[in-house]
Amino acid sequence: MKLYEHQAKQVFSKHGIRVPQGKVAHSPAEVAEIAEKLPGDEVVLKSQVLVGGRGKAGGIAIVKKSEAAEKSKDLFGMEIKGLKVEKLLVEEKLDIQKEMYVGMTLDRENKGIVLLASSVGGMDIEEIAAKHPDKIGRKTVNPVWGLWDYQVRELLYDAGIPKEYFRDVFGIVKRLYSIFVRYEAELTEINPLVVTPTGVYAADGRLNIDDNALYRQKEVAEFKEYAGSELEKEAESKGINYVKLEGNIGVIANGAGMSMATMDLIYLEGGKPANFLDIGGGASADLVKASIDLITRDPSVKVIFVNIFGGITRCDVVAEGLVKAFSEIEMQLPVVLRLAGTNEEEGRRIIEEYMEKNPNKLVLVKTMEEGAKKAVELGGG
Repeated sequence: MKLYEHQAKQVFSKHGIRVPQGKVAHSPAEVAEIAEKLPGDEVVLKSQVLVGGRGKAGGIAIVKKSEAAEKSKDLFGMEIKGLKVEKLLVEEKLDIQKEMYVGMTLDRENKGIVLLASSVGGMDIEEIAAKHPDKIGRKTVNPVWGLWDYQVRELLYDAGIPKEYFRDVFGIVKRLYSIFVRYEAELTEINPLVVTPTGVYAADGRLNIDDNALYRQKEVAEFKEYAGSELEKEAESKGINYVKLEGNIGVIANGAGMSMATMDLIYLEGGKPANFLDIGGGASADLVKASIDLITRDPSVKVIFVNIFGGITRCDVVAEGLVKAFSEIEMQLPVVLRLAGTNEEEGRRIIEEYMEKNPNKLVLVKTMEEGAKKAVELGGG
């Protein structure tokens, strides 16, 4: 989960890293109100989007307070790498004397956390590495032992951090590492880390949290915003792995591999899947019903292909979920069903009994290939 700049700075500030004064605005009127309360004659307007390269795209502006509201009209609604700007961070303009860089991310190859620092900042770390390779310090930390002071000193010496800023940057690296571990992050960085007459500040900040840790990270989980469709938002809230696609054949399968294989077969038969939906292992009847309900609310879906290979997920449980869905949801779509594996016979019996009492558009098939071909046919492909 990526945090917006203003959210990352909120975390930084809580842990003792100095950040500029500022507040988020959602309209030109709010921009004017916030700007008026900030020190100095000028303010910085920073588009809040979850991608990099805002400055190069024109999403950051330094303006006089009196012009802030008018300038913000150009920023609100603009698109940066496909994302629409809906809020701006209005900040005080710092008197920047020097820019530096500090950051850290996971080093999977060495099974540690890699710390990066540079006496040059204000550009991507890749660009710094290309232009100033001699001004980058790198240190991999074993998370079992944690970060030692001597490692920070070596990092800053290697990065060429000027001695007059050494103490401040040392403290910031220590705090940033604590944040990385405390919030189970995948990436965090301050770029640029700036020197001003009043101290060292995080002028910008990034903090990406491991999605799998959000159930523990209640403090930052509330920051999460969904970038997908309404159906994708609902699916995530119910624990369903769902991604909306452009086709007209709804797909329900158990396991990411089975879901991908099902989609591939649909493509090979000349059709297009409307979604990726993985109910996972051990899916309950209620989860199966919720998945059917989700797909039937996608207006582009013309047919549903349910492809289950019972391993951890039992075919009879899936069948019970389907019967429950068909009984409670007014089904207008044809459904192609393939059940194989654990409790296959019981699952097919449950479905066949339902079909005898409720003849509808349910088609029971024996193989994936047969199911994909039938789904494409019913979908008009």
